Amino acid sequence: MKVQIVYASMTGNDEDMAEIFSDDLTDAGFEVESTDVSFADAAAYEAADLCVFVTYTYGEGVMTDEVADFYEQLKELDLTGKHFFVMGSGDKSYKDHYCETVDDMEKAFLAVGAQEIASPIKIENAVSDEDMDLLDQTAAKIAAQLNG
Repeated sequence: MKVQIVYASMTGNDEDMAEIFSDDLTDAGFEVESTDVSFADAAAYEAADLCVFVTYTYGEGVMTDEVADFYEQLKELDLTGKHFFVMGSGDKSYKDHYCETVDDMEKAFLAVGAQEIASPIKIENAVSDEDMDLLDQTAAKIAAQLNG
């Protein structure tokens, strides 16, 4: 099965999340391609069985330019029959805007017909050991669903 991971990362936190998830899925036997959003085309999801997007939320829910461009591309696709999973980081001090871009991307995937395979993961700032365990467990559950 093919997995396309696209990530946006300013501080490296979300790149770390994408790398952990990529390693987990590769270990589970998946063919994984991971790309920085600045170099990605949403159409790459059309060739994938599982579409993963990892992003941060900047400030009070601001979607950065490169994520906004990708978001607009994504909204033009038909991903019916594809599975998706979104995750990202944020800062809880922004309260209602905490990980808002993760929510926006989840809605976009649903709007283009993709099927959500796991609930979004939202991590405050950097990946902790507890967060790493959650990423590992989620990857294992997704792998079991797709391989089962």
